[in-house]
Amino acid sequence: IWQTEIGIESQRRFCKFFVGLSHSRFNRRAKMLLPLIRCIRQAGNQEVKVAGEFLIIDSFPVPVCQPVRNYRVKIFRDIADIGYKATKKVYYYGFKVHALVSDDGYLLDYAVTKASVHDAKETVELMINAHPINHYLLGDEGYLGKDLAAELKGMGYVLWTPYRKNMKGAKKHNNHQLMAIRRT
Repeated sequence: IWQTEIGIESQRRFCKFFVGLSHSRFNRRAKMLLPLIRCIRQAGNQEVKVAGEFLIIDSFPVPVCQPVRNYRVKIFRDIADIGYKATKKVYYYGFKVHALVSDDGYLLDYAVTKASVHDAKETVELMINAHPINHYLLGDEGYLGKDLAAELKGMGYVLWTPYRKNMKGAKKHNNHQLMAIRRT
């Protein structure tokens, strides 16, 4: 928070404020604060009154290198892997960020995973961590599935995803207003 308030974007520059503390030691101490930051974010989520009726869940890729280097890259070898970006029809090496956002733009929770982790696998954990009071969750086709919908229904949430074009009742189900809210 202090780094953001004084307007420093580089963590390396911010580390210099702590005289006598090496950069690696600073990073280790910052990593130890992650559970505390999660608790602060959860407490903040309970205090914030989200005005909207819907929650939106989505993921986006964070590639580490160009696709031509996918199999030769050495950075993050143990914690990153190869995933598929369906919109661009390309494989990439790196991470995937899963985010849960209110329809008025407030970020409730997020998770960074390996690139190969399916969108639906992080959904339940994000909902548990965020404790949202909203009961409608909008997602894209990556969140289709009876098992996920049933699990979320058991938690008190209604999952809405657009149907694929070849599914029965797609024209009736695909509400363009909901699709516009999710897309925004």
